[in-house]
Amino acid sequence: MSYSNIENKLNSGDIVLLDGGMGAELENLGASMDKDLWSGRCSIDEPDIVYKAHQNFINSGADIITTNTYASTPISMREYGYEHHIEEWNNASVNIAKSVANNSDREIAVAGSVSTYGSWDKIEPKYLKPGFIQQINILSNAGVDLIILEAMTSSTRTIESLLDSSAQFDLPVWLSISCALDRKSNKLMLGYQESLNNSEAFFYDDFVSTIIKFKDIHNGPILIAHSDIKVANQAVMIAKKNYGGIVGVYPNNGFFKKPNWNVIESISPKDYLEEAQQWVDNGAQIVGGCCGISPNHIKALSNLKN
Repeated sequence: MSYSNIENKLNSGDIVLLDGGMGAELENLGASMDKDLWSGRCSIDEPDIVYKAHQNFINSGADIITTNTYASTPISMREYGYEHHIEEWNNASVNIAKSVANNSDREIAVAGSVSTYGSWDKIEPKYLKPGFIQQINILSNAGVDLIILEAMTSSTRTIESLLDSSAQFDLPVWLSISCALDRKSNKLMLGYQESLNNSEAFFYDDFVSTIIKFKDIHNGPILIAHSDIKVANQAVMIAKKNYGGIVGVYPNNGFFKKPNWNVIESISPKDYLEEAQQWVDNGAQIVGGCCGISPNHIKALSNLKN
């Protein structure tokens, strides 16, 4: 494993493929979703299924697989009574991903997912920061190639705390944020709405202003994630216009109703590729999928490399 291969691709203007939605793929393969930690227990309870999910995305063409640590945040594990297993469970997820990557016939990078799961925007950043640092430290020591700060559904203040927490580590850091459409003003906002038709929208800040602000405090790739496919292209154009660095996108397909992901507005792999071609045409270099995006969708995206 090495990040240098990914870095070379990005510097050469090539397309880098992320994996798809890990939780939904685990469900598809028969894994049980925990009522509190969603897919967080799978790396301990059903490691073979986690291995298979990673393998499916690699077989579909993904250059990067993401550790099953999105829901294994220290704050969520403490909240639900698993505080003595924080290091064990996060290490297990990294070890599974590294094993799959090492057994691949291609060079695959492993991204360590660090999220705000269990805290969202309910808690003051100063109380969140120790947990962010703890998880990044565990993933870093376990040997991930990069960190993805999956700050979807988070406000600017929480995202700033995540970025500040990651600054002390010598690893590439990618930032993922979500957006939602304010239908009244027809403006894109930093916020979240998994499905325009089936989810309530929550707004934090103007999306343009947010991207400009992050430009001053982050120099790694910025990715639009966990947002409805219908707003992805507009988000990419805004990010590309207002941010000087690499831009990426991995939207979702469906919506979450705890503890399961519901795919009811299914988009075919062919149609997903057509949408993704627009993202690439407008400047996205990193493309993948969030919840509800399957290995078949990622396989379709492999055509973007041609």
